[in-house]
Amino acid sequence: MKFNPIGLYTFIRQEIQRFLRVGQQTLFTPWVTALLYIFIFGEIVGRRIGNIDGVSYIDFVIPGLLMMNVMQSSFGQTSSSLYFKRFARHIEEILTAPLSYLEMIIGHLAAGILRGVIVGAGVYVLALLFTVATVSHLGLFIFYVISVSTVFSLAGLLIGIWADDFEKLALPATYIIMPLTFLGGLFNSIHMLPEKFQFFVRLNPFFYFVDGLRYSMIGVSESNRFVGAFLISTLILVLGFWVWNLFKKGYKIRT
Repeated sequence: MKFNPIGLYTFIRQEIQRFLRVGQQTLFTPWVTALLYIFIFGEIVGRRIGNIDGVSYIDFVIPGLLMMNVMQSSFGQTSSSLYFKRFARHIEEILTAPLSYLEMIIGHLAAGILRGVIVGAGVYVLALLFTVATVSHLGLFIFYVISVSTVFSLAGLLIGIWADDFEKLALPATYIIMPLTFLGGLFNSIHMLPEKFQFFVRLNPFFYFVDGLRYSMIGVSESNRFVGAFLISTLILVLGFWVWNLFKKGYKIRT
């Protein structure tokens, strides 16, 4: 099938309009939640903790909060979009449209990444109310936001294909994304943990996502950034091929 730029643009626009129509839920809710986290953990609790690795606690925490919201928003966009297409049988209209499987995936990814970026930008603006929220390495900052958004948009597509009901759709965000983010150094330095637990934190991929963004913002890193970049690149390739293969087979999307 030939590349269909008009069809792809239309599909992307439809996906973007989908989350903008319910902006109170998809955008304002994570912003309000992030504001509460920043105020309570960064401002109030941070005053008692002081500095970590030479930076204020609020500056240490903000990259993790930003990354958490980027991951959740990108994941939520693609997982819910694909699931509801299956649930309402709209997926059949997409499958009969003159779009290749790759274009269908790109369309979902574009909306997932954009939603993650918008939410992340909002969290950054809110952080400016409490601190400077510097970006030390702009190129790395953009890389981590876009690439991690891509990873979780692809993961969202997998869950959108797999889930058979609303409960399964919500399980990964509740029992995987949120716990692993909190255990990935969102609110604490890895050196604040007992040495035997530091090994397990380094096995958590979310640690490299949070730490990479933290380095790009405040120049503090506790992980091997090459390992993090390799992990992210590998996940994009593996998840991308997995999603494409499922679309090609029509797994749970073609009756």
